Amino acid sequence: MSNDLFNLENETAVVIGGTGILGGAIAEGLARSGAKVAVVGRSEERGNERVRAIEEAGGTAIFHFGDVSSVESLTAARDAINDQLGKVSVLVNSAGGNRADATLPPGSDFCKLPLDAWRGVFDLNLVGGALLPCQIFGETMLEAGRGSIINIASMSGIIPLSRVVAYSAAKAAVINLTLFLSREWATRGIRVNAISPGFFPGEQNRALLFNEDGTYTERGNQILSHTPMERFGEPQELEGVVVWLASEKAASFVTGQNIVVDGGFGSITI
Repeated sequence: MSNDLFNLENETAVVIGGTGILGGAIAEGLARSGAKVAVVGRSEERGNERVRAIEEAGGTAIFHFGDVSSVESLTAARDAINDQLGKVSVLVNSAGGNRADATLPPGSDFCKLPLDAWRGVFDLNLVGGALLPCQIFGETMLEAGRGSIINIASMSGIIPLSRVVAYSAAKAAVINLTLFLSREWATRGIRVNAISPGFFPGEQNRALLFNEDGTYTERGNQILSHTPMERFGEPQELEGVVVWLASEKAASFVTGQNIVVDGGFGSITI
């Protein structure tokens, strides 16, 4: 007997930030489970590369430009996706990142952290990375009375890691917003959850974790020493939990949760 708990053939999924490494892997995982996928981001080149990879694997995908700082841009993307692929029923918010001027060097003074840098990190991770997409794409889901929203948070939103205080605080706010919306929309057919990845090497943190010769930096070794699996995560290792949360059958009673995918990092650090 076939098991269709994780069959997403009736879903239209939007992955905001799907042009990035983690978001792209998530987009491919959703497509492999049958969802029609819209990759939304600012890089048309990387977006189309991801679409080609999905199509070559037999999936259905389109790219649409989307600037998470712009209500008009996200609204235009939503309306176009609804017309081209069908009403959006799954939203993954994976856009986000840190800023160099919001990162405290060793021994620096927190009191000197620039306010503009703090605001910029919050605008990217909380406002553009979760709030605006939830408002704009949430309208479609509320009209249909069904949907799954998955916000990509971070372990640093649970454990305030040194040096990246603005990023940690912004991701903590994403988790809090997730909890609020899960309660607000629980009786309206919308499930809202978060995923907090541990350390997954990507464009923004690779220099923090690896030296130019591929060996681990001091920071990288420190992180691995606090990770029971003694390795970093691979982007594809987020696919399973995203597909589970996206599935109306498999996760029908799951909302307001923050799922940690960290190789055990939090079990030692907490």
